[in-house]
Amino acid sequence: MSQITDEIRATAEVYNGDALCQQKSRFLLTEMGLPNGLLPLKDIEEAGHVKETGFVWLIQKEKLQHKFEKIGKLVQYAKEVTGFIEKGKIKKLTGVKSKELLIWANLAEIEVNDSSTDKIIFRTPAGLFRSFPVDAFRLEEETVAAAEEVLVK
Repeated sequence: MSQITDEIRATAEVYNGDALCQQKSRFLLTEMGLPNGLLPLKDIEEAGHVKETGFVWLIQKEKLQHKFEKIGKLVQYAKEVTGFIEKGKIKKLTGVKSKELLIWANLAEIEVNDSSTDKIIFRTPAGLFRSFPVDAFRLEEETVAAAEEVLVK
């Protein structure tokens, strides 16, 4: 069941279409001090942000598995990803799982402590956590520039 109600949509900035949603989600991540490649979703149909509460969502056509090559981690993104974003943190995250050994672990929180650290911390609902280099989740500048160029055309 979706967490995105008509009442939430009425108070949110809502964007449609993959190119625009990609641009807006990367901009928001960067603005909040998080790496711009943290949510490498594809075929995003809708993105939304309620500034007053920090609630954000991304809806893609189908679930996606992505391997972050720099750290060798496989992550699964559901069709709908939601959370509450604030400076350096995403809380109450839904729709994101990480492969740990032989099981998929739900992720509940992502945090970059401050700009002086080069680590990003991922927490499960049970309080378990892992940290990784922030650079593993940053997009290369030419990838971002190419995506923005497509949006302009």
